[in-house]
Amino acid sequence: MKDNNSNNEQESPTIFWRIEEWFPGLSPDIKSRLKAYHQELIKFNRTVNLISPKTVFVADALHFSDSILAAQTIHRYNPTIEKIYDLGSGNGFPGMIFALLFPKVQVVLVDNDQKKCEFLVHLSRVLNISNVTIEKKNIETLPEGSVQYAMVRGLASISKCLLMMRKPIPKGGVLYHLKGEEWGIEVGEIPTQLCSIWSPSLVGEYKLPIGSVKFSVIKTDKIS
Repeated sequence: MKDNNSNNEQESPTIFWRIEEWFPGLSPDIKSRLKAYHQELIKFNRTVNLISPKTVFVADALHFSDSILAAQTIHRYNPTIEKIYDLGSGNGFPGMIFALLFPKVQVVLVDNDQKKCEFLVHLSRVLNISNVTIEKKNIETLPEGSVQYAMVRGLASISKCLLMMRKPIPKGGVLYHLKGEEWGIEVGEIPTQLCSIWSPSLVGEYKLPIGSVKFSVIKTDKIS
């Protein structure tokens, strides 16, 4: 009888890491810490739901590259920023990346999941990042007027984020949204009453090192 075991065995899919190739301008120290981040993410994702299993093998593109490009876009637009919140941070994207790239900026990672917050605390220690603070709480419970600048990635629609942050962000504050090509649809769905409080606009667009899909950073200024 023929042994088919060898035919049934499949090689494990490759977990790619191409950040050094894609971002040669990053310092060796940053590249090393990004690689360590990737290793911790893959390890912890086996027990904590940090990223979708479908994206594990290309996390370098879909999570790391996206966060690097978005963080650079935000900082280039607002280079004097001193403190920014990452709301619903969970896996650390993009807040932990922002903190790595811009060590002079204080970054507050907010999430209400205990295990994810424990991962973020562990990660900040492994990466030796001193400009990060992790807060385990519901976003809506942030003190009124306490958040001048914040960013969100994959948390909710623009409208829902604006509703959640109507109290924590004061007049003059800004919320940055990381979105795909169809961000215009979300902007069009913002209720009229919110449009009198928030003013949306495009900060910048970028493409990942692989694929042709455009990604965008949208900002909503609180005008009243």
